[in-house]
Amino acid sequence: MLILMGYIHIEPQDVDAFVRDVGTIGLSTKAEEGCLFHAITLDDGPTGRFLVAERWRDQEALATHLERVETLAFLKTSGGRMKGDLQTYEVTEKIPRSGDWT
Repeated sequence: MLILMGYIHIEPQDVDAFVRDVGTIGLSTKAEEGCLFHAITLDDGPTGRFLVAERWRDQEALATHLERVETLAFLKTSGGRMKGDLQTYEVTEKIPRSGDWT
């Protein structure tokens, strides 16, 4: 499993348009084969910082996502506005949670 975590920064005046664009691409991304979790959420509006959290079944699923027409169009439109600090982690073992967190 791959986990992508980090931040995307955009200019504060572009926040509203970026939220709309992310909402549109997010719906189709969540339905993709191999997407286990996908969220890009506004973390700090005045600075234009968004938190990114994604989980993918494997590198192949992520690569397929990055080659989708919708993803390429989003990156073409928004890629130049984004500055990011995203890290990719490969998880080889899931550690079961013990206890009741409720």
